[in-house]
Amino acid sequence: MRKLLWIGSPFFSQALRDEGWQVHAMDFQQVAVFGWDDLVRAAGWEPDVVVVADKSRPPFVLGMESFPCLTVFYCVDSHIHSWYPLYAQAFDVCLMSLRDHIPLVTGRRLPDERIWWTPAFAKDADLPRPPAPEWDLLFVGTVDAARTPARHAFLQRLGERLPGLHVTRGDYRALYPRGRLLLNYCEHGDLNFRVFEALGCGGCLVTPRTGHGLTDLFEDGRDLLLYEPDDIDSLLKVTRAALADPARCARIAASGLARVDAAHRARHRARDFTARLRGLPDGVVAERLTQAGDIRRNHLRLIYLLLAEQMPSPLLREAYLAASR
Repeated sequence: MRKLLWIGSPFFSQALRDEGWQVHAMDFQQVAVFGWDDLVRAAGWEPDVVVVADKSRPPFVLGMESFPCLTVFYCVDSHIHSWYPLYAQAFDVCLMSLRDHIPLVTGRRLPDERIWWTPAFAKDADLPRPPAPEWDLLFVGTVDAARTPARHAFLQRLGERLPGLHVTRGDYRALYPRGRLLLNYCEHGDLNFRVFEALGCGGCLVTPRTGHGLTDLFEDGRDLLLYEPDDIDSLLKVTRAALADPARCARIAASGLARVDAAHRARHRARDFTARLRGLPDGVVAERLTQAGDIRRNHLRLIYLLLAEQMPSPLLREAYLAASR
């Protein structure tokens, strides 16, 4: 295996080149669906592996149950989209960002041993910059009453009790050095990319105690600081204790950065993915191809029919109806 086509959000696709892959990456923005011929035409060659990477939008690759090469679904937003576990059954491998959601995918057609926990990670550009502290507690991200109602309400209440809170949007890499502590809030209880980005930028992170393997990857009080989800009293207690001991904050930030540098950057995900992919047994693709009709009937058809009813786009409606047949 040498040629890999990656379609969807780029994630660690660029790091795969350092693992010996010839990569064609497609991070499209238009309303579209792609089949095998579309992907081959875009790449200019037939891939050995196709990775369909989460873009948190309706299915944009169809017919993958019949693709003649190894196929991978990279599932990140399983906390948002309920159809992911069925769609995943049409692939040879599924990468799951949220560990506690793996049981949603298991026990169906796709063998459990080909469902791999692949946590989020820090990007290569997530690096420490000289600190220039202005705010006690900094949150950088989307805060909107319609799009993120729980986060919006929580930060409003927090701001009433913590004058040193600053909430903004923008280039988090430039903003993070200006916060003594960096705040994370998980709208759906997920282990999000902000955890890894903040630590990779060298910040002292305060984040909710979520599941999905968070405390297996990082140690509370050593690599980061945890508060109980949606508990402002818990957050205030952790924050005030940390602000009273800047030297401790610096130690925690350094430890969190070291942990990310050792195991949680794009290159680590690319290396692990490559090793596991090349360790797959022979016959995986042939097995799926013999089951393609059953996959369409038992796993994909209901998704496509339901989505066809919901889509405002005529292109998507027609594509899903055709795929359902």
